[in-house]
Amino acid sequence: MARGRYVAAGILIVIPIIVFLAVPFYNVKNPEVGGIPFFYWWQTLWLGLSAVLFIIAALLIDWGDKEVEEGAGGLITDGR
Repeated sequence: MARGRYVAAGILIVIPIIVFLAVPFYNVKNPEVGGIPFFYWWQTLWLGLSAVLFIIAALLIDWGDKEVEEGAGGLITDGR
């Protein structure tokens, strides 16, 4: 079950990378929002969305790691 969380986290991390690398698809001036060309506000929008997706991915990974630690019967420690 933890493997599914890692796959989901990987997908969430890859989505913004693909969007940012797809420059030819959003390299246009129109439509403008508040006088700002589409190219700039699209990238700014995706900065915020990327942060949200990365946070969700980190929580999924962390949640999966905690289940592994609990399932080990307390044998795994964090070194403290």
